[in-house]
Amino acid sequence: MMDLSEKQWVSHAVFHPFEGFEDMRWKKSGSLKIAFLIVFLFFAGTVIRDRLYGFQFWDAYDRIFNIIPYIVKSVVIFAAWVIGNWAVCTLLDGEGTLRRICIFSAYSLIPYVASLYITTLMSHFLINDEGVFISCIHYAGLLWSGLLLFNAVKTAHQYTVIKTVSAVALTIISMLIMMFLLVLVLSLFQKAGLFIYSIYTEIQYRIKV
Repeated sequence: MMDLSEKQWVSHAVFHPFEGFEDMRWKKSGSLKIAFLIVFLFFAGTVIRDRLYGFQFWDAYDRIFNIIPYIVKSVVIFAAWVIGNWAVCTLLDGEGTLRRICIFSAYSLIPYVASLYITTLMSHFLINDEGVFISCIHYAGLLWSGLLLFNAVKTAHQYTVIKTVSAVALTIISMLIMMFLLVLVLSLFQKAGLFIYSIYTEIQYRIKV
């Protein structure tokens, strides 16, 4: 079997969606550093696309920049996918480890992440009538990443096509549950913090009086 460097494995996985991940699995290849770099580029691309997109295609700019929504739309969603897929596939007798799921999933994001940067750049050179080219690249990157992600799950856990579809569906459901619980926990912490602060201010007021 081929002997490639870590960077070459990345391109091999992206451009050979059906056998790329299988080759990586047998060679036990893949780098967490590269995976984390891809996730960071995913986060940065999400920010860049929203803030630096051509004004003729996107004019919904907020005057106040808040980084939290971008972290949620990129890093948090990716982490929820990895953890959710690992938890679901553990119950479904999947063979994939948390490390392998993280690496394979991150590599699958490359076409979509690339489309974020390409479409943002194109939005400054094209006119509205040529927006179809931007849409084509955006959806091509999305579909390409979707195909890679599907094959990544199938290969990582050694599933059949039908079982992979079930695993992906259950992973999405588990992500929604995790996001709901996260919002619930944050809301409880916020209310607890406000309660403690109100008690503190009341005590301070009583002491001064």
